[in-house]
Amino acid sequence: MSELPPCPGCESPYTYHDGMQLVCPECGHEWVAGESAEAEEEKQVRDANGNVLTDGDTVTVIKDLKVKGSSSVVKVGTRVKNIRLVEGDHDIDCKVDGIGPMKLKSMYVKKA
Repeated sequence: MSELPPCPGCESPYTYHDGMQLVCPECGHEWVAGESAEAEEEKQVRDANGNVLTDGDTVTVIKDLKVKGSSSVVKVGTRVKNIRLVEGDHDIDCKVDGIGPMKLKSMYVKKA
């Protein structure tokens, strides 16, 4: 029996073949055999126009965004400097002048 690689998601040694893919029974992660884990880590965050965003970029808000739990609104055209990219649904971590630290979705910004 051939030695299968551990799961790149949870490092479980109990992986198995399912057609052309490898599957982890513990976390449910599926990947193609021979595909490196680096390919998954190289996910790019893109703005509303499709431009690639990087840490430290300046972006402009393209839609009025209500701040949850407050009556404040981030207006269209607000420039946000020095963004930081994070994992998750809200993939931009930043500090908006006049409002403070918050997280934004990349679909509501464009690169300045």
